Amino acid sequence: MKILANDGMSAAGVKILEEAGAVVITQNVPQENLAEYINSEGVEVLTVRSATKVRKDLIDACPGLKVIGRAGVGMDNIDVAYARSIGRKVVNTPAASSISVAELVMCHMLNVARMVEDSNRQMPLEGETSFAALKKKYAKGKELQGKTLGVIGFGRIGQALARKAIGMGMKVVFHDPFITASVSLKMEFYDGQSVTFDIAPSTLDEVLSQADFISLHVPSQEKPLIDADAIAKMKDGVVIVNAARGGVVDELALLQGIDSGKVFGAGLDVFTGEPTPPVAVLMNEKISLSPHIGASTTDAQDKIGIEIAYNILEALK
Repeated sequence: MKILANDGMSAAGVKILEEAGAVVITQNVPQENLAEYINSEGVEVLTVRSATKVRKDLIDACPGLKVIGRAGVGMDNIDVAYARSIGRKVVNTPAASSISVAELVMCHMLNVARMVEDSNRQMPLEGETSFAALKKKYAKGKELQGKTLGVIGFGRIGQALARKAIGMGMKVVFHDPFITASVSLKMEFYDGQSVTFDIAPSTLDEVLSQADFISLHVPSQEKPLIDADAIAKMKDGVVIVNAARGGVVDELALLQGIDSGKVFGAGLDVFTGEPTPPVAVLMNEKISLSPHIGASTTDAQDKIGIEIAYNILEALK
């Protein structure tokens, strides 16, 4: 059995597959050459991250392909329904990256709340000559404790974030169109103790109007979920974080909200037009930025490799 991990795979995942008798190829094949390579090499399993697209034309061109794996959560770069309709198995890793994404969101929330994203830019330039002025400029941050976090999309990542926020002393409200009953969040601590919080779902408008911080954890949308109308419903001084998908937030409306003072600041890990985000977004001093690295920690990549390996072996049974 040959497996092409076209966007790479952790050593831990490769080891599991090789011990099961598979040949794992981790070289990257350009998209335009992918079908030819899969067919000529007899590849039966293709795994991808977000870079490689697995559309209908590629699926049809590779009749020997049995399993398609997405090393990550979102599968919008794969024509999942079509692949499954013709008997191809499609698997992903919904659990592996939850902690890494949740921690990055917390990082952005803290960055924005204390204006670290901008002070970190300015200190190397002006810290020696304008220390007092910078101290005054960045002395109007806010605490997370006692504030309300609104989570839109309450799957594994949203729930992982909620646990982190509760640990920081925040109240959590959430909206998810697929969840209609209270969710029990069990928080486990290093010494074996645990505590459970029951959180009831709210409407989207309730989350927008109640939250001091809002974080999005939803798949790609046909149109922005957070647009000018949504921002108008939010509290003054709200902080918005998007580590989900580019286009979920209308970035022009976000910039207008920041300029008006309605939005205190934002944290963005994903962008419209990625990998070439708008310059106006990149240059805004009130936006904390990262280049789509939510799941990109060594810990998460090991977990993803292990999870995708076991999911592939299960799919091939």
